[in-house]
Amino acid sequence: MKQYLRLFDFSQKVDYKVEVLAGLTVAMTMVPESLSFAILAGFPPLVGLYAAFIMGLVTAVFGGRPGMVSGGAGATAVVLIALMQSHGLEYVFAAVALAGILQILVGIFKLGKFIRLVPQPVMYGFVNGLAVIIFMSQIEQFKTVTDGSVSWLAGSPLYIMVGLVALTIAIIVLLPKLTKAVPPSLVAIIVVFLLVLGFGINTKTVADIAAVSGGLPPFHIPEVPLTLNMLQVIFPYALIMAGVGLTESLLTLNLVDEITATRGQGNRECVAQGSANLLNGFFFGMGGCAMIAQTLVNLSAGARARLAGIVAAFTILIIILIGAPIIEMVPMAALVGVMIMVAIGTFEWISFRIINKMPKQDVFVGILVAAITIWLHNLALAVLIGVIISALVFAWESAKRIRARKHLDEKGVKHYEIFGPLFFGSVTAFSEKFDVLNDPEEVVVDFRESRVADMSGIDALNKLTERYQNAGKKLHLKHLSEDCRILLKNAEQVIDVNILEDPHYAVVTDKLS
Repeated sequence: MKQYLRLFDFSQKVDYKVEVLAGLTVAMTMVPESLSFAILAGFPPLVGLYAAFIMGLVTAVFGGRPGMVSGGAGATAVVLIALMQSHGLEYVFAAVALAGILQILVGIFKLGKFIRLVPQPVMYGFVNGLAVIIFMSQIEQFKTVTDGSVSWLAGSPLYIMVGLVALTIAIIVLLPKLTKAVPPSLVAIIVVFLLVLGFGINTKTVADIAAVSGGLPPFHIPEVPLTLNMLQVIFPYALIMAGVGLTESLLTLNLVDEITATRGQGNRECVAQGSANLLNGFFFGMGGCAMIAQTLVNLSAGARARLAGIVAAFTILIIILIGAPIIEMVPMAALVGVMIMVAIGTFEWISFRIINKMPKQDVFVGILVAAITIWLHNLALAVLIGVIISALVFAWESAKRIRARKHLDEKGVKHYEIFGPLFFGSVTAFSEKFDVLNDPEEVVVDFRESRVADMSGIDALNKLTERYQNAGKKLHLKHLSEDCRILLKNAEQVIDVNILEDPHYAVVTDKLS
């Protein structure tokens, strides 16, 4: 419990100057991304900034990885787009709070390791689909609303928008070749902002989308009906948001571990992330998770302690309280350019380079997940379908691997040496390996290279012993691992298999009680 009460790590010397400057830099890069992701999901921009403040502060103080930065991330925001469109913002807040509870439970019960069960092809498909959604959503900014009707920009407004977006992208691409002392996205936004302000260029700004000014995050209980139907609506989104958020966060934590040659606390980070999302649900935030880009900015600035994250969070709060008039003047073209580069950076280009080296089923899963993500904007459904298909493919491939090598020993006893796991998918192939009618009076099934994995495997063994008993023959199951023997022993009340001790080896026989 002490690890949750201890706010700061004093095991290393803190360079306060470096931490403060790193925090200020991180804050300035988080603001445009938080605004853009909120707008992308259809939320009020202030919801994104509140999420950046709450996520950043709670995880910086209580998280399991000093130096890691969390905020209102696009990965979690996109999960909620479909819910926002179908049920509105109040349901989103309820889903964010529920996701936080799920994440806290994952941390308390130390289940973070099970995030690894999400297959890599599913992650490729999810990330690539997310990148395409982010990119395509920026196209919407090239539209305008006139007298209630939506139309594409044309003429000078279009040329100005395209030119400013191109300038933003050019600065982000070229500036790192000159210097890496300042974040290129921040410089790009400032340059475009000053250019529009200085020359009085008429173009769409953040104020045309929504107001940013506000006070402290207000306490707000989500106005949703407390019914089972409501829970059924938000639970899938909350579950996927919790999973996606923890996956992003734990992957980022591992990355920071490698860079700093230290070790973070994954389960503690799960509790911190969940607590922050729970607060988001009740304090008008869209939730979030660890942000890889901002974390790398923080580390490259030299930050290694918790102070930088705390400074970044309070800087965002100050911007909300007194800096809103300036933020509302930021041209949308600058944010569009930043988000296009975020989309390009998010896309897993390596998936194209290795596609000819991946199994066909993995390629199919990756493409399917990406397609569902893009077409339905429903990451919950996409990830769920991807995991299910991957699990079924794995079960099918494992089922095909069960084999039996047969031979007779000098005493005329027939031996079946089994290779591969015996589980629900392989029981049919397992049963077909045996020639009960033509086998000798005594048969040994050797499980040295196999194991019984589930109830279907136990049932298959029971039926096999019955077949040999009905034929008047004896069957021995040899070299069962300890866990398999325990599994069989626990199943005695369900099926009639007894574990006996042979003078030479542990066996299970067909001698039924």
